[in-house]
Parts: sequence; C-alpha cells; structure tokens
Amino acid sequence: MTLSPFPSAIRTDIPGDAMLLMNEALARSRQREAEQAAREHALARSLVAGRRWSRLAAYAARRAERARLAAR
Repeated sequence: MTLSPFPSAIRTDIPGDAMLLMNEALARSRQREAEQAAREHALARSLVAGRRWSRLAAYAARRAERARLAAR
C-alpha cells in the first residue's frame, strides 16, 4: 500500500476542490523545498565560519610564536 500526498477523499466531480487540493500539495512541496534550502544554507554558513575561526586561530598562534621569540 502506497501513501499518496493527497487526501483519499478527493472528489473528482468538483474540479475546483481537486484543484485546491493540488495547490495545497504544491504549496507543501515548495515549503519542504524552502526548508531544505534553508538547512543547506545554514550548514554552508557553519562550515565557512569554522574555516574562518581556524584561520584566525592559526594567525594568532603564529603571532604568539613570533612574540615569544622576540621576547628572548
């Protein structure tokens, strides 16, 4: 038994209702796609931020090493 994204009570004798149900299904599909895009965007931002902090930490470590050597 497969599940349909449409309710089982679709009345085909009233075309306006069937069209409304199709539009609702399309809206739900677009909403899911928008949510997925938002999750992917958040993941990308997180990865970029991680790389940025990593570069900053490496820069700080190099500066600290130079300062330590200069203080000798």
